[in-house]
Amino acid sequence: MTGRFITLEGGEGAGKSTQIRLLADWLRAQGIAVETTREPGGSPGAEEIRALLVTGTPGRWQPMTEALLLNAARHQHLAETVRPALAAGRWVLCDRYADSTFAYQGAGHGLDPDLLRDLHRAATGGLVPDLTLLLDIDPEIGLARAGARAGNETRYEQMALAFHRRLRDGYRRIAEAEPQRVAVIDAARGVDAIQADLRAVLSDRLRPGR
Repeated sequence: MTGRFITLEGGEGAGKSTQIRLLADWLRAQGIAVETTREPGGSPGAEEIRALLVTGTPGRWQPMTEALLLNAARHQHLAETVRPALAAGRWVLCDRYADSTFAYQGAGHGLDPDLLRDLHRAATGGLVPDLTLLLDIDPEIGLARAGARAGNETRYEQMALAFHRRLRDGYRRIAEAEPQRVAVIDAARGVDAIQADLRAVLSDRLRPGR
């Protein structure tokens, strides 16, 4: 039996990591084997590339360099983590995937979407999630939340507010273009309310445990 590939997307401070943990616990309670992972990262080699991307100053890389690094990490991540888990019948919950590249490097940095689609096909073979949960939040609220976190992975948080507004618009355009795959969740609310909506979407679209 092939597993399910579910991605969570959203801007900085949307709460994806917390929601993935809670969602994984809920699915496991229903007897579903779940693996959680993240991008960039999710495998040893991809985590090394992650460190290059999420630390340092905002201008550290050119947008095209970012896109190439992200797709290199994604290729490694799929080979080492995602595809083996799916083949073993596990459900994979991934914190970010290709939509992040289209939003951040495409809408945010202005790279050509056709170029990004070509890179995506080369890196992934065109692997598309079964379901994408987009945690939508006003960038000012999200950045304030993100700023309260500890750690040095702040490179994207340091980018201008206008950048974060563009990437939010980019995410919304993706959701409008692919409503069958992408469900938009209001992430400005409390953790429990968001989690309830995520579970409702999964129950409706993927019917776990049935």
